[in-house]
Amino acid sequence: MTETTSAERAKSFARSRRGPILGAIFLMATSAIGPGFITQTATFTAQLGAAFAFAILASILIDFALQMNVWRMITVAGKRAGDLANEAVPYSGHLLATLIVIGGLAFNIGNIAGAGLGLNALLGIEPKVGGLLSALLAIGIFMYKRAGRVVDMVVLVLGLLMIGLTLFVAIASQPPVGDALRQTFVPGTLNFATITTIVGGTVGGYITYAGAHRYLDSGLTGPEHVPAVHRASMSGILVTGIMRYVLFLAILGVVASGVTLDFSSQAANPAGQAFGAVLGDAGIRIFGAIFWAAAITSVIGAAYTSATFISTFSKKLGAGWPLQLATVAFILVSLVLYLLIGAAPAAILVFVGGFNGLILPIGMSIFMYIGWFRQRDVLRGYRYPVWLLVLGTTATLLSWYMGIVSIRPIFAFIGIGV
Repeated sequence: MTETTSAERAKSFARSRRGPILGAIFLMATSAIGPGFITQTATFTAQLGAAFAFAILASILIDFALQMNVWRMITVAGKRAGDLANEAVPYSGHLLATLIVIGGLAFNIGNIAGAGLGLNALLGIEPKVGGLLSALLAIGIFMYKRAGRVVDMVVLVLGLLMIGLTLFVAIASQPPVGDALRQTFVPGTLNFATITTIVGGTVGGYITYAGAHRYLDSGLTGPEHVPAVHRASMSGILVTGIMRYVLFLAILGVVASGVTLDFSSQAANPAGQAFGAVLGDAGIRIFGAIFWAAAITSVIGAAYTSATFISTFSKKLGAGWPLQLATVAFILVSLVLYLLIGAAPAAILVFVGGFNGLILPIGMSIFMYIGWFRQRDVLRGYRYPVWLLVLGTTATLLSWYMGIVSIRPIFAFIGIGV
């Protein structure tokens, strides 16, 4: 009787953890494949053609090196990134939290802009009105008393929808796969600002910590759960990697056919034009649904993760209603700033990726210090794999280099000279 009860409890516990784990995987994936990445992919594929495949590969490799370290350290310690950083280097967590919240705010302005572009393509709604309606929907989700479960379900369903429809468009566009594969490893053009922007749009800022922070809610933390963390983080990286390359191929097929995309007008939606070139008016509507799904899930991810960093300054905001209200406040501030900004939405979406790419090396430097020198205390005596630290450190140094050489062209995206 006791053995049966114990087995039932174990199964019940596993089922209860499944939601947060899947939520963590798809929160990471949908945050990394938001409207910023989609617009950046269309913009840079139009500029570089098949050579942009190398930037996609670089983003996947850097993603692997950084995310594997971040997920493992946060879950082994059982603490959010800001608290973990503060324990290792006093007040560094406050610095990291400040940068993440600023970067998350910039990203969320772009996410709301993307939601507006999505509804514009889907229903013909004016972009700022669409952004307003989408932000209000996200607020409604977080006001629900079981917001965590709703978030997990929303990002899972919409994430699968994005993957399926984008794969269909990639097949329909008939891209030059051979040329893309060749230039994945031997690019005809190399542009560090492009790589920094795409890395920032898929790994930088809050995205680095989104999945790991959500995974903490599963309760599977500590050194004994490293195998489970490893599987979850690898699953998230695999999903995002496949999605990035499939989206690139979909856009490349259109660009290679000779279609010219518009980047200049206020309501320019280059990725939407590419989908429309493949499937006609129906393609534009379908793309609108995909783009809006990417945007609304990214609004959710940016707001939730940024709010978890705000809790670094006050433990009262760490969970429950205080965390939900902080998340709602974050969305409101993002919405107001978006409505006040006059830059073209597509320009915002490209810029915020680069901006978060500049923030990325700062946070990762703190984590690499923890991995190399603070295993005994901060990581509970866990013997950290040296190969993983070497990969993470290499990616961190590379992100520093790319950030330094890319500052001027990144700010030039929105007409600011540096």
